[in-house]
Amino acid sequence: MIAIAHRLSTIVKMDRLVVLEKGKIVEAGTHAELLVHNGLYARLWQHQTGGFVGTD
Repeated sequence: MIAIAHRLSTIVKMDRLVVLEKGKIVEAGTHAELLVHNGLYARLWQHQTGGFVGTD
């Protein structure tokens, strides 16, 4: 399945996330892996959740 989302909370449970920036793949992995990587996905997650939404 492929899902495209602007609201990251809707895709947290996906097996693999692919992050695009300007049409290029910049990151890929699980939600947890991408948060640890502290890249674009982590910054977007922090911005959208304000640090208050858990990953459970």
